[in-house]
Amino acid sequence: MSSLAVSAGDPPPALVRTVRTIDRFTLSTAAVFCWLVVPLVAAMTYEVFSRYLFNRPTIWAYDVSYMLYGSHFMLGAAYTLYRGGHIRTDIFYQNWSPRTKGIVDATLYVLFFFPGIVLFFWMSLQEALHSLDIWEVSAASPWRPVMWPFKMMMPLALALLFLQGISEFLKSAYAAKTGRTL
Repeated sequence: MSSLAVSAGDPPPALVRTVRTIDRFTLSTAAVFCWLVVPLVAAMTYEVFSRYLFNRPTIWAYDVSYMLYGSHFMLGAAYTLYRGGHIRTDIFYQNWSPRTKGIVDATLYVLFFFPGIVLFFWMSLQEALHSLDIWEVSAASPWRPVMWPFKMMMPLALALLFLQGISEFLKSAYAAKTGRTL
């Protein structure tokens, strides 16, 4: 038998490949999205100097700050799921066996996570497309930037979250079946 042969206790190679591919994609998108902090800090620094040193506040700083921060926050959701950073009642969860964790997680992904993400994706996509259709502008400042690029971040973030949810569901289902983590 070849040393590359899969033993009976090893996870199926296709499962491992799928999970690792999704996880790598999530890590690579997170590495790109983390750079949104640079223009955010630059814009806020410029605004502070302009406002307090030169008494010349900008009309665009507020819109730029909430759009960049909101995008940064939403686009980081898939990475947060990958890292296990979303809310969980760890007081109970930490004492469970890998099989019990897998059963609970897989069940909750199917019953709540996937249906919720699909619903939120559909609704946010409709909102973003409507914003594009009417060329909506912000009413929060005199600058009045168009809103559709910002509103498109929500369906994008939800699509990425759904994809990472597939990876987490597969890990949970494997743990539920075998009692081992992937």
